[in-house]
Amino acid sequence: MQHPSKRYHPAMIAVELLSFIKGSTGFFLILFILNATSTSTWVIWGRYLFIIVCCFALIGTILKWRYCQYEVTQYAIIERKGVFVKSQRTVPFSNIHNQKSNTTFIHRWFGLTSLTLETGTSGDHATFTFPVITDKEKEDILLHLEQTQNRKGNDSETIVERTIHFQSNKKDLIKASFTSLSFLAFFPLLIAIYFNLAELFHIEDTAKNTIDYLLNHLGMLIILLFFAMILSVLFGLFKTFTKYGNFVISDDKDRIYIEKGIGNFVSYSILKHRVQAVIVKQSILKRLLGLVEVKLISAGGFEDEKEQETSSLYPFMPKQQAYQILQTMLPQYVIKEHMERFPTKVLWLKLIRPYYLTILATVGLLIFKREWLWAAAVVFVLSVVSRLLDYWFTSYIHHGNTVQIRNGGIVNKTFVTHRDRIQQITVEHSWLQRKFNVATLVFFNRAKPLHESRLYGLSKEEAGTFFNWYHGQSG
Repeated sequence: MQHPSKRYHPAMIAVELLSFIKGSTGFFLILFILNATSTSTWVIWGRYLFIIVCCFALIGTILKWRYCQYEVTQYAIIERKGVFVKSQRTVPFSNIHNQKSNTTFIHRWFGLTSLTLETGTSGDHATFTFPVITDKEKEDILLHLEQTQNRKGNDSETIVERTIHFQSNKKDLIKASFTSLSFLAFFPLLIAIYFNLAELFHIEDTAKNTIDYLLNHLGMLIILLFFAMILSVLFGLFKTFTKYGNFVISDDKDRIYIEKGIGNFVSYSILKHRVQAVIVKQSILKRLLGLVEVKLISAGGFEDEKEQETSSLYPFMPKQQAYQILQTMLPQYVIKEHMERFPTKVLWLKLIRPYYLTILATVGLLIFKREWLWAAAVVFVLSVVSRLLDYWFTSYIHHGNTVQIRNGGIVNKTFVTHRDRIQQITVEHSWLQRKFNVATLVFFNRAKPLHESRLYGLSKEEAGTFFNWYHGQSG
């Protein structure tokens, strides 16, 4: 396999600019929407600075495309780039672990796609991305990658049959839209527009105070609220359908495949033998509805938290269905519902730990907003409730070579891994924990960055048992 060195398609400029625009949306909203009528100095200078940054981004993107070339050889991928400082990077096929494909609507216009190859390294060289390539190029690269990893000496294609385990439908997407509460994201924008219009046209001047204004225009406000709710729901449905539409989970004997998206299509594959652990996440709302999100932690997974969403199974799946699919694809990861609970003394330990957030809130309000000091009490109550929930849901179990821990109050996480997938176990105990004769057990699994799971409140004897259980693998 040999592709001559060449420059990317000019569509790379549009793709890079779209990415910049998406990343700058927050600044644009603050400077031009939320403060549309503001004459503050920081807003005015912020707008000028924003425009200057946009100009530099446009010029930089054009130069990046002009001086970037790539070459695909028999054994590696070579990239040459740089305007003032030239650099060359070589990525051997043997170092590539997982792959992700992303096809935005701009890619579709030009009949192109993007391909990200994830390596076993970390930092800036953790991934190699083809921002714009043809589907034919992508298929050739992935076929050659598969043949290299299977150590085949010929170029013959092998037919791999996939088993589809899940396909999202309209009912799933509507449920996901309301469960994710994505429709609420539209309300802040509507409120900001309203207050900017109110300031521009001096709406408040027509009433003595806010209460009189609401009473005088109650009918109009009800109608506006009704339409605002409809717009918010439609916005939430649109966002959910575009992100999770056509969501498909499938596998073959070696890999797990995840595909999703309408308009912006994303596909991801992960080698089964590189799965280091499984995490099951549930918010309070998901627990009430019996839904879960199952996330796969893999060796060489994407570092960016946003990118890690692609290694997650459908995040609004019924719990039993998710467990069944997981056990079918990865039978070694069995999730047990009945686990060991902690004694009551751990609850008292959690409750008497310092409330740092409450202290910071109190100090901050005393300095900047004394009239809002009551909010510190609210922070304290929420902290206590969170610790109560965390104690109630925290549990653990280990059987054979498998360990499973569950913790978290507001967002509950169940972590499952195997002894041979654990890179390190650490036992920690603070001064306060020593008084209660308990410790914290920390598990480290290979990922990027190194994945850490903590079990707080384990007795020293049980922590020692875990420690000896782990080190028994080398005995």
